[in-house]
Formats: sequence, structure tokens, C-alpha cells
Amino acid sequence: MLFLDTHILVWLYQKDLEQFSEAGISRLEHDLLIISPAVLLELEYLYETGVLSVHSQEIVNYLARTIELETDAVSFLPIAEQALRLQWTSDPFDRLLTAQAMFHSADFLTRDRTILANYPKAVW
Repeated sequence: MLFLDTHILVWLYQKDLEQFSEAGISRLEHDLLIISPAVLLELEYLYETGVLSVHSQEIVNYLARTIELETDAVSFLPIAEQALRLQWTSDPFDRLLTAQAMFHSADFLTRDRTILANYPKAVW
């Protein structure tokens, strides 16, 4: 099980595989790929602020069809409670996405240096 950070979905949607490490590509090819529902919110925020040109659901639906991406359905309450304890970042999305991976004791594919430095199961 491999949780994906938001920027990973953007690069996959854009077919920008040069952004990934070799280890990251290997994990993408072999692991069950999962996202936190908070990724949808962050993608939509990026659309609304003009960073992305497509809605979040278009990206997630495309990746669900092409790479069998799944969205975690665990209740929000334990994720929010876990996120409250992640005081190493003030970014609410980073807190929620990392907390979702932590809840499952799962690896989290990210290039974010802060997450990589603070979540032992973060991989790049």
C-alpha cells in the first residue's frame, strides 16, 4: 500500500515521469496506490487558484481508470486527530495527507523535503 502526495498525481496526470526517482517509479508500478480524500480538496484548491487547468475529479477519475488509483475511505475523525499531532508543518494538506498514511502505517510517496524528514515511512 502506497499513499501518494498531491504533486505525484499532478505529474502522473501530466505523464511527467521525469519528475520521479527510479525507486518511485518502481513503487508506482508494483504497489497498491491510494490517496487521502484530502488530495481531492488540495487539487481543487490548485484549480481554483489557477495553478491547475482541470478539476480535481477529472485528475482522480483518469488515474483511477489508468493506474487503478484508489481513494481511502477511512473515517475523517481519526485522521484529523492524528493530524493535530503533526506540529512539524503548518500546511494543513501536508498534515492531513501524512496523517492518512500514518493511520495505516503505510509508505507515503512524496518529494516534499519536510515530510521526508519527519515521517519515517515517507519515500522518494
